[in-house]
Amino acid sequence: MLSVPTLWTVFVINFLALGLIWAYVMRSYPSFEAARFWTGSAFVAAAGAAMAMLRVVFPDSLVPLLFAGTALVLAICLAAMGIRKFFNQSVSWRLTVLVTGLGAAGLCFFTFAYDSVPARMTVFTIAQALPMVLSLKLLLSRHEGRVNPGARLAGVVTILIMAIFVARWIGAVTTMGGGGFSYMHFSPAQSVVILVLVFLSMSLNFGFLLMAMDRLRNEVADLALLDDLTGVGNRRYLLQRLTEECARSERSGQPFALLVIDLDGFKGINDTHGHAAGDACLQHFTLMAQTRLRPGDMLARTGGDEFCIVLPSSTLREGAMIARRVLEVCRADAEQCTGNDIPIAVSIGVAQWAREMGGYPDRLIAAADHALYDAKKAGRNGFATYDPAPPLAPEPASPPMSDMALRKRA
Repeated sequence: MLSVPTLWTVFVINFLALGLIWAYVMRSYPSFEAARFWTGSAFVAAAGAAMAMLRVVFPDSLVPLLFAGTALVLAICLAAMGIRKFFNQSVSWRLTVLVTGLGAAGLCFFTFAYDSVPARMTVFTIAQALPMVLSLKLLLSRHEGRVNPGARLAGVVTILIMAIFVARWIGAVTTMGGGGFSYMHFSPAQSVVILVLVFLSMSLNFGFLLMAMDRLRNEVADLALLDDLTGVGNRRYLLQRLTEECARSERSGQPFALLVIDLDGFKGINDTHGHAAGDACLQHFTLMAQTRLRPGDMLARTGGDEFCIVLPSSTLREGAMIARRVLEVCRADAEQCTGNDIPIAVSIGVAQWAREMGGYPDRLIAAADHALYDAKKAGRNGFATYDPAPPLAPEPASPPMSDMALRKRA
């Protein structure tokens, strides 16, 4: 059977290694806040196991074990806080302090005021299990329509750890286990429990690492769909979104609208004021346009000075309303320009998805481009809509876009 110092040494080394891994993750990805809590949890657990080893040096004192038990409870609370932070839930230091404080108080009472091993184990088990129970639902629930594989693993491991806690508590409160339970003289069963808990703690942190990898991978995928300069969607994201909206409209028959926007005279801004000024204009327009969009509307930069706005579940009339809002905010901003300020003017083409367009986003984009051409031809700094008109007489089969002839200009 392994000796007590050996088991606690394994515990310390295990959590120190995990702490170093999480410290590296925390340093490499400062915005990943959950790593801070998991780093703290691992180091606090290592400190708790190291304090438990002091019992070897001070065999007549239970103080090292009290500090060790309190540290292990705090470590589990910090791990639970990391889980909540990972899923963008609020974290409560008050709850952590309350659970840790009450656990420490209970351990002290049933050590010095009323010495009872079963009572101590009851307090210790409840204090450790409570944060895990509160986190279990988050780990096993669906988020954004899917279950994180790492979270599922962490959830399963959490259930196993709680089962061991319960089994350990039953062993402590029974008549046979209560009197013989000791952290100084482990029985073979207790040694196995410690080793299994070490293994499960590594598995739990491995689940956390998988959660982190999944989150970071999704963030990288999101960055591939964003425009570097303005932070809105890029052309790839626009085409992906339009394909989804076309498929949805084909199934439901509900239309949606698309705005194609071009900044008037943008080449002159670059030639006269420089590309840095041009970039600033693009960023400023992005901020202005976003203030006039509704929840669910999507703004994307498709290249150069060209933008698109996808308006889900919207008619041509609603698209014209959004176009008018964007124009109004740009005109109001231009009127306030003084000195070296550069006024921004835009032309907008508006089109609505129709059944003949089917699931082909390029047809809708072409319709909005035609409307944009009308707005440019009419003097710029305005918008135009593109309406499909039914043919006056039967005609031979032709490409769907050739039937769209009626245009309305604002």
